[in-house]
Amino acid sequence: MPNQEFDFKQFKIIQDKCAMKVGTDAVLLGAWVNSPNAKTVLDIGTGTGIIALMLAQKIGGKIDAIDIDQGAFIQATENVNNSPWAERITVAHTSLQEFIATANHRYDLIVSNPPYFVDSYKASGTSRTNARHTDHLPYTDLLNGVLQLLNPMGKFYVILPTKESEVFSNMALEHKLYLTKLTRVITRTDKPEKRLLMRFEFTKKEFSEDTILIEQDARHSYTPEYKELTKDYYLNF
Repeated sequence: MPNQEFDFKQFKIIQDKCAMKVGTDAVLLGAWVNSPNAKTVLDIGTGTGIIALMLAQKIGGKIDAIDIDQGAFIQATENVNNSPWAERITVAHTSLQEFIATANHRYDLIVSNPPYFVDSYKASGTSRTNARHTDHLPYTDLLNGVLQLLNPMGKFYVILPTKESEVFSNMALEHKLYLTKLTRVITRTDKPEKRLLMRFEFTKKEFSEDTILIEQDARHSYTPEYKELTKDYYLNF
């Protein structure tokens, strides 16, 4: 059973009400985002609020964090209110589709650790299913949200499994949203590639690609590059 509290260097995550607990994907994405001058930020599918809080720690702008799940909204609100950055983060209980209809400005930075299972077995429990499956946030809707809400010079960061990332990248390219940076995530040397961290922009730039290995040969034997990426957040690094 996952811990109901997760302590980071500058904030704490309480996660007893949230279907999806703190995981490596969220920490990777929050740490990987590099947009220090962003004045307006949108976190789509905030869950516990972890990514919004990670971004608030290193970015001085205003952050909107949205989630369709009631438990996640309550949990993220609690975590934000207990953080040093409560005045800069607004949590809303809404779907992206509803949020688009009422949004009155565009964002310098949009970040999402979205649902990614398309045609696989669904977990029991509506909240966990919504958090893991694309039923309520298909890739077409996620892309449409980014196209409508991202500033022309803004950046969109997302983490997806390898297969799904190819699908999303091709969809984005059709709308002239270009993949400009890619980091391949490998959990251990004996494991296949797991996830892709991706940055998209409307301006076509020189593409860069690299790989990060999380663990060496044994569980919890973390690599220097993973420690370097996450050292501002994890207590033990």
